[in-house]
Amino acid sequence: MSEPLVVGRIGRPHGIRGEVSVDVRTDDPESRFVPGTAIATDPVTAGPLTIERKRWHSGRLLVRFAGIGDRDAAEELRGTWLLVDPGDIPPSADPDDFHDQELLGLAVVTTDGTEVGRVADVLHHGQDLLVVRGAGGEKLVPFVAALVPEVDVPGGRLVIDPPPGLLDES
Repeated sequence: MSEPLVVGRIGRPHGIRGEVSVDVRTDDPESRFVPGTAIATDPVTAGPLTIERKRWHSGRLLVRFAGIGDRDAAEELRGTWLLVDPGDIPPSADPDDFHDQELLGLAVVTTDGTEVGRVADVLHHGQDLLVVRGAGGEKLVPFVAALVPEVDVPGGRLVIDPPPGLLDES
């Protein structure tokens, strides 16, 4: 069985009736967080959790899970990772579409071959950002074609074409 894919992380409770905020880690939250869906968790002892309802509030996904009826129960879930089996996600027809887990760990080099580090995380904040950790510290690289002209998942590397200043120490 392949490694489960992270689709979210439970944040703080919202209100007093058991809703929680979810830090979305998927490009398709509408199909991942469907009411009635059971979702695996890490730690495994927290789940599986069944989505009772979901809604968007001020740009944040709020979810209520079955059996979580108050703020205290919701607080106990804080920090829990929400997981899906990669086999449950259909492959994309777009060759430029990647799941976060495909990018994690890829070596990052510039177009001239300079090693920058490795992809440590992918953030989804209005614009996708690659968190690249290397000898020069942690850098945020916008995940756009102009700055990331090549992604070679089978080869284990990602090529960036950084504008002046992007990789400077700050």
